[in-house]
Amino acid sequence: MTKHWFLPETPDVLVTLNRQAEITVAGLAAFAAWAHGDPEGEPAVRSREHEADVIRRELARQLRAAFSTPLSQEDLFALSKLLDAVLNRAKDVVREAELLDLRPDAAVAAMAEAAADGVGHLAQGMAALTAPDETATMAADAAIAAERRMEKTYRAAMHDLLADPDIRGVMAHREIYRRVLEVGERVEDVAERIWYAVVKEA
Repeated sequence: MTKHWFLPETPDVLVTLNRQAEITVAGLAAFAAWAHGDPEGEPAVRSREHEADVIRRELARQLRAAFSTPLSQEDLFALSKLLDAVLNRAKDVVREAELLDLRPDAAVAAMAEAAADGVGHLAQGMAALTAPDETATMAADAAIAAERRMEKTYRAAMHDLLADPDIRGVMAHREIYRRVLEVGERVEDVAERIWYAVVKEA
């Protein structure tokens, strides 16, 4: 009698993670567009955030089903979760600005641009997670550098608010500046996890 061997499912989890990264790149590009006054930016951010949630759930299912993965399941799940937080924070900024009836100013636009740049580097790093060279960690470092630019812009913007006599406006801008900076902090979280995953596999 012929024996039939049934091998466990081996979904390409890195492809799925990279799809999530690509959607996040698109979402942060929309976020930057919104910060520059593009009315189409807001719905695009919301749409990309929903798409990313779908991909993240797909990755979670794949990780449960996979017999083996190119990186640890823990690291892949953590990278997906942390990446999801980046786009969630961007969506929160858009929503809060709408509630406050606050238009993004030059500082918000500059920070949003840096965040989008950082996410682009994260996507490059994730695409190179299993590469034998330092491509992934170099991309992670570039993402962290983008977050540092956001911090610099944030500090300058907060300082400029000291000269504004409109207390209500100052409070609203402080809140939005802080929320945008949180997007950068989440970018840094992903970058640090890329470093951790690469070093652990070395």
